Amino acid sequence: MLDLLSGSYSRHDPDMAGLFQVLWGKAGGGFGAATTLCGSDGEPLIIAHAGRGEVTEAICTRPFAIDWDGDGDLDLVVGNFRGTFHLFRGEGQGRFAPRSEAILCNGKPLQIDGAHGDPFCVDWDGDGDLDLLSGSSQGGVRWAQNVGDGTGEPVLRPFATLIEARPAQSDAGLLAEAQLAEAQEDTRVWVADVDGDGKLDILVGDTVTLGAPAEGLTREQYLERRRAWDEESRAVSQELARASDADARRKLQERYSALYERRKEFLHEERTGYVWLYRRR
Repeated sequence: MLDLLSGSYSRHDPDMAGLFQVLWGKAGGGFGAATTLCGSDGEPLIIAHAGRGEVTEAICTRPFAIDWDGDGDLDLVVGNFRGTFHLFRGEGQGRFAPRSEAILCNGKPLQIDGAHGDPFCVDWDGDGDLDLLSGSSQGGVRWAQNVGDGTGEPVLRPFATLIEARPAQSDAGLLAEAQLAEAQEDTRVWVADVDGDGKLDILVGDTVTLGAPAEGLTREQYLERRRAWDEESRAVSQELARASDADARRKLQERYSALYERRKEFLHEERTGYVWLYRRR
């Protein structure tokens, strides 16, 4: 039976950590309720990090289950907010080591440009071993090639670009769906032979914010309101940068939050996302 494995942003706890959940498949179809995935010590799996200053290592988790080290046991390759990658080694029979290990490249933690490590493990170059692909907060798709001998753990090169990040250019904060020609930011990847031609294709999910003048405003009215808002926003930001008194900073932050809410008076925004298919040639 197939199961569903998911990461998460963070648990509701002062010690922030993105846990992993499993929805176990049921005989005859369907899935059970999500349950927290624990290590062999019975405690929830949490990506290892140095302390509160490094909490981005442990949040916004993204798991990929595969035999990474070639020992016949299922391992977990996981990404995080920081853009690094970790390994929970499998101990057999669905058990995992309680503590993760950083996945390295040239002796240092493998890391993407941007944030949101998004591992997908697959033999991308067809040489018989596992490579690692990832999306990124900056958009695009990266590829870390395995240059090992095909036995044991992969030996990875630094990330190279498979798909360039090409953000659509908005006009004064206005971005319409018709302006989108390819994936935007916060990309997530899946690899499969989608069109059945024997070649691996890449599915890319993204995030995009569409913008249009608020209802009842002409473009000219929008632009006038936008220019005034931008000027006020810059002024508040400059005051905030100069402020050293805690009370003054708090008041300026409150003022900026209220100012940001006023954008709704002239700008309608819709945060959404799409799935793009990149066919391999």
